[in-house]
Amino acid sequence: MGEEIMDRAAAGRFVEAWCANWCRVDIDAVVAHFADNAEMRSPLALKLTDAPVVTRAKNIRAYWREAYGSIASADLKILNWSWDETIARLTVWWQLGDTRASEFMDFDGAGRVVRSEAFYGK
Repeated sequence: MGEEIMDRAAAGRFVEAWCANWCRVDIDAVVAHFADNAEMRSPLALKLTDAPVVTRAKNIRAYWREAYGSIASADLKILNWSWDETIARLTVWWQLGDTRASEFMDFDGAGRVVRSEAFYGK
């Protein structure tokens, strides 16, 4: 999937794979969709690393392993998603237990995530 030109159909396939990977807590599979120089911004990152932004895929993998590595599975539900082809941005609204979030992901020309940011609410 990491070499697919992103359009609406590819974005839909990405959302399905992304959700399935998070449900299995398959962090390597999630990070495989990220470009090496990607950055991820999250309020949870600020709590765990004292910085809101994690840069580079290898550091994102290490961060997610620390944050979620002890969880065997997750009942992540996709509430909705949208694809903005003009700026190659996917926005996903999801829920896990009582936590609701929106997350956007920007893609490069090879269909890899170069930037993501999560926003949490109740």
